[in-house]
Amino acid sequence: MSAVTTTVSGDTANPYALSHLDSLESEAVHIFREVAGEFERPVILFSGGKDSIVMLHLALKAFAPAPVPFTLLHVDTGHNFPEVLEYRDRTVKKHGLRLHVASVQEYIDAGKLRERPDGTRNPLQTVPLTEAIQQHRFDAVFGGGRRDEEKARAKERVFSLRDEFSQWDPRRQRPELWQLYNGRHAPGEHVRVFPISNWTELDVWQYIEREGIELPEIYFAHEREVFNRNGMWLTAGHWGGPKDHEATETRLVRYRTVGDMSCTGAVDSDATTLEAVITEIAASRLTERGATRADDKMSEAAMEDRKREGYF
Repeated sequence: MSAVTTTVSGDTANPYALSHLDSLESEAVHIFREVAGEFERPVILFSGGKDSIVMLHLALKAFAPAPVPFTLLHVDTGHNFPEVLEYRDRTVKKHGLRLHVASVQEYIDAGKLRERPDGTRNPLQTVPLTEAIQQHRFDAVFGGGRRDEEKARAKERVFSLRDEFSQWDPRRQRPELWQLYNGRHAPGEHVRVFPISNWTELDVWQYIEREGIELPEIYFAHEREVFNRNGMWLTAGHWGGPKDHEATETRLVRYRTVGDMSCTGAVDSDATTLEAVITEIAASRLTERGATRADDKMSEAAMEDRKREGYF
């Protein structure tokens, strides 16, 4: 009796094959469950930005109908977008989650950090983050970083070992063949974990559309008072912008990525729906951070330098 073989070619679909998004989702769910089995005190970095929203959605799916077995951590610069903070708090309440907030403003008030001359607080997040990790003894920290965002992030593995000072050494990266992740770490060390590392910005948006995930309205086109600084449209606000010579104007814009108001630029856009946003991103030739994040333009190795110090 001859064996029956099935050949997939032409337009014939394999009924057992996962779609692209299903494959990415399956990988992320596997990573969440691996961490739950290997580590004692994991935490999810949750800012209310789209990548952390997708990451939380994946965690909810990974453990449903049980609750997510991780707490959340947000490093609040004090210059975050109000719409995003409102979304963050509403989401935490909706799912009955526990949120730790590490405040950059509290560190400045206590004299542990000093304001930068350029007004941006994004680089100041490192100390509150690393101290929160040490204080709560988190041994695995989920981040929403993706390899397509920036070249330093492309170097990181899914499990990225950090030393007792939360510093990253690219030479200590471990091989991850066949989705085998090594979570071993010495006392005081921890592992940064990136479940959506292999996703692209387009993957994220297509998944948001497929899953019907709610986002802060800031991600869709809306009228906003902005001013131009170094070719980027920044939001006028209490953080220190604009300066006397910088005129504000009302423009129809949206945000591709969300961080500190002082370094996150808006893009001109009329995309008010998920479908329109996806079409816009598919045609873009600039990464979201390359197009809208001033903190990554400080030097060629700005992100890598910050990651070596303990940044996300």
